[in-house]
Amino acid sequence: MQRRADGVALLDGDILIAEARVTSVEVDVPDAVSLDAARGATSRYPWRERHPYPTCFVCGPRRDDGDGLRIFPGPVDGKPLYAAPWTPPASLADARGNVRDEFVWGALDCPSAIVTDEFGDLGLILLGRMAADLRRPLSAGESYIVQAWPVSRDGRKLQTASAIFCAEGTLRAVARAVWIERTAKD
Repeated sequence: MQRRADGVALLDGDILIAEARVTSVEVDVPDAVSLDAARGATSRYPWRERHPYPTCFVCGPRRDDGDGLRIFPGPVDGKPLYAAPWTPPASLADARGNVRDEFVWGALDCPSAIVTDEFGDLGLILLGRMAADLRRPLSAGESYIVQAWPVSRDGRKLQTASAIFCAEGTLRAVARAVWIERTAKD
């Protein structure tokens, strides 16, 4: 890892593998759906039977209870977004009981991929870039609502956003992602 003035870079020799920079997340965030609406949406999780990575730590349907985050967002009736409930267990928390940042990032990541279904029938997609703003800590054992929605499409670039709200509807974290649709040449 290499520290830089605006963040960090992960290198394999001279090859850049990943980088993280301080940035802002600019996206219009829709109001939170209710926890009941999120529970209903998860029953319509579209990747349950056709998941490209069925053992994914965040959204893999082949993960047992207590193994992974098990966030399964599905379409919300009458709204252009996907949602799922999430109650992070104590095993994901630090000594103060706050969910560690890497798990919050994970909870924002996969839903932003799954909502790309709203762009039509796609092949495999890869994350190109993601920016997140973790505004308030999440507490282990509390119920949250994870939401994702499509933002725009420009050819193979699919822009989406995701957010985490407390059960009362207060925004705790928001992210914006760019997904790239693979082609036969990739």
